[in-house]
Amino acid sequence: MSSRTVIACLLGLMVAGCDKQSPAPEQAANTSSGEVSSGEVTSGEATGSQAPKPTGAVDRSHKGEAAPTLGFTTLDGKPATLADFRGKPVLVNLWATWCGPCVAEMPTLAAQAERSKGKIAVIAVAQDDAAKVKPFLAGKKLDALPIYLDPKLGLSVHYKANLPTTILYGANGKEIWRVTGGFEWVGAQADQLLAEAM
Repeated sequence: MSSRTVIACLLGLMVAGCDKQSPAPEQAANTSSGEVSSGEVTSGEATGSQAPKPTGAVDRSHKGEAAPTLGFTTLDGKPATLADFRGKPVLVNLWATWCGPCVAEMPTLAAQAERSKGKIAVIAVAQDDAAKVKPFLAGKKLDALPIYLDPKLGLSVHYKANLPTTILYGANGKEIWRVTGGFEWVGAQADQLLAEAM
């Protein structure tokens, strides 16, 4: 086999491994079950040189499951669990500082936290430690969004989550739906989904 053939094969493998437009396996599975939001972006939907903003896939297959009892912490290291929010709906966003779609959706998540104050608790649980999260937050206008830490990845492992993943729980602590992938948390589609917790 010539060196050019070997190089061509290696380049082909590298390109295939970097395909960020294909939906994750669980997102692809949701497409066939009809559980996908109408705005989900798949690899064939991009038009022109700019792809539309992804809106994530809505998954209702866990509806009715109780919130996990796993612990996480505040930015100051105080223990917390999802049971702390019982009695009011809670929107739990799992994110990380290194996750591009997570970072992109955070301003709209913060805006939703401000809009929903008193009705729905909106929290973001970083799958990082404080040493990464605190500098990341500096200078960003995310004050309305309570940030928590889960550096041991307990919640990500429990949910088998790709980041970002966002889960809506009702006031009774039971799951209503989850969204895998980046999402626009302000606007008609978000309002319609969040209204399911009321």
